[in-house]
Amino acid sequence: MDIAQEALGTVAEETLDPADWAAVQALSHQVIDDAVGYLSDIRDRPAWREMPADVREAFSAPLPRSPAPLAAVYGEVSRTVMSYPMGNVHPRFWAWYMGSSNFTGALGDFLAAIQGSNLGGGNHAAGLMDGQVVNWCKQMLGFPASASGTLVSGGSMANIIGLTVARNTKAGIDVREHGVAAIEKPLRFYGSDQVHSCHRKAMEALGLGNRALRRIPTDAGLRIDISALRAAISEDRAAGFRPACVIGNAGTVNTGAIDDLRALAKLAHEEDLWFHVDGCIGALIAIAPDNAHRVAGIEWADSVALDPHKWLHAPFEVGCALVRDAIAHRRTFAVTPEYLESMPRGLASGEWLHDYGLQTSRGFRALKVWMALKEHGVDKFGRLIDQNIAQALYLAERIEAEPLLELAIQPTINIVCFRYQPGVKGEALKALNTEIMLRLQEQGIATLSDTTVHGEHWLRVAIANHRTRRDDLDLLVGETLRLGREITAQGPSGK
Repeated sequence: MDIAQEALGTVAEETLDPADWAAVQALSHQVIDDAVGYLSDIRDRPAWREMPADVREAFSAPLPRSPAPLAAVYGEVSRTVMSYPMGNVHPRFWAWYMGSSNFTGALGDFLAAIQGSNLGGGNHAAGLMDGQVVNWCKQMLGFPASASGTLVSGGSMANIIGLTVARNTKAGIDVREHGVAAIEKPLRFYGSDQVHSCHRKAMEALGLGNRALRRIPTDAGLRIDISALRAAISEDRAAGFRPACVIGNAGTVNTGAIDDLRALAKLAHEEDLWFHVDGCIGALIAIAPDNAHRVAGIEWADSVALDPHKWLHAPFEVGCALVRDAIAHRRTFAVTPEYLESMPRGLASGEWLHDYGLQTSRGFRALKVWMALKEHGVDKFGRLIDQNIAQALYLAERIEAEPLLELAIQPTINIVCFRYQPGVKGEALKALNTEIMLRLQEQGIATLSDTTVHGEHWLRVAIANHRTRRDDLDLLVGETLRLGREITAQGPSGK
C-alpha cells in the first residue's frame, strides 16, 4: 500500500471475521454434527486412552506465523484434542469428582462465547442472568433472598471467597487497609482432618499460613468430632488466639462424609464463629428428594461453596460462593476507581459484579447453567443425585458380596472406596490395587482414582455421572476381579 492510497482512505484494514461466511457456516454445521455424534456414541468408546507419540508431539509445534484454512485447524483439533480427552463425560469415569457435562450446557457455553459479554458488571442481559443463576443457587440451598453470591471458576475459588469474607469479618481490624500483620490476635480456622487441600491454599493466600487451619480429628464415619472441636476452640482462646471460623464438610473428597452441619451451626453461633460450608461435593444434595436430609443445616451457614459443574453437570468451569451477609460480602472485595463508577443511566447503570470477588474480567458462566436448568428443571437434577447415591449403595452391596473385594467404609453418599484383597498386606496390597487401577484405565474399561482411608490405601469410585448405569458398575466389579487374578498370577510388574 503506497502513500497515495493511504491519502485516499483506501487502507486495507484487517479483521478476524471470515471472508466467506457461507463456508464457515457449512463447517460449523459439521462441528455440531460431530459433537452430537461424539456424545451419542460415547459409551462405545474407551473410558480413557494413552496418546500416541505423534499426537503428543503435535503439542510441541512452534508458534504459527501464517494462516491455515479453518477446516484444517478443526481437523487437527478433532485428531488430537477431541480424540484423547480426560474422559470425565464418559459413563465409566469415576476418578476424582468431576461431573459429566451436558449438551445443552455446551450450547450455552458456545452462545456465551458468541455473545462475548464481560461479566464484570454493567447494564446488560448477561449480567441479569448471572444474578438470576446465583438466586437460583440460593433457593436450592434454602438461603434467604437477601443473601449475596457470585459465580466463580470452581470450588477452590468459591471456598476462598467465603473464607476471605470470614477473615475480614472476624479479624477485629480493617484488614483491607492495614493487612493481616495488624491483626492483634492470630486467627484460627477449624476443619476436620478430611478437609480438601484447597483450604490450606486459602489460608496461605489469605496471609494466615497453614498453621492457622487447625485440623480436628474425625469419628469412625470420618465426620468432624464436635467435642474435640469445642475443646480446640477453648484451648486456642486460652493460648491467645482468636477463633474465627469453622469449616463444615457437606461431603468430603475422600469418602463423601458429611459433618453434622446443624451441630456445627449451633456451635459456631455459641462461640461467635463464622460458619462456612464446603459444599463442593454435596451441597446440591439439598435438591435431592430422597437424600436432602443429609445436608440439613446447610441453610444456616454464613457462607457456602458449591460447584454447578459437578451435580448440575455444567461444562467446566463454574463454581458458586454464597454469603449470607451481603454487606460483608461486598465490603470484602469492592473497589470503585473512577473508570468503573456507576451511572444513573446507560451501560454503567447496572450492578458491578466484580465487587463480589477477585476477578474484574469475568466470563459468562451463567448461561450454560441457566439453559440446562430451564430445559430439564431442577427436580430432574435432584433425581439424578438420588440415582447416583443409589448406584453407590448398589456398588457397595456388589463389593461386599465378593470374597476377594473389601469395602473401606459404608458409603454416605456417592463415593465408594474398596480394594481387591487376596490376602496380602502393606505395600504389596497397595501395589496390586494400584496396578488394577492403572490397567482399568489403560484398557479403556473405567477410570478410578485412589486415596487413603483410616491410614490405608483404597481404590475410589466417585459416581457423579448422569450417564452411569448399574451395568457399568457390574462391569467394574467383574473387571476388577479379572485383573486382580491376572496380576496376582503374573506379579505386579507383569504385562
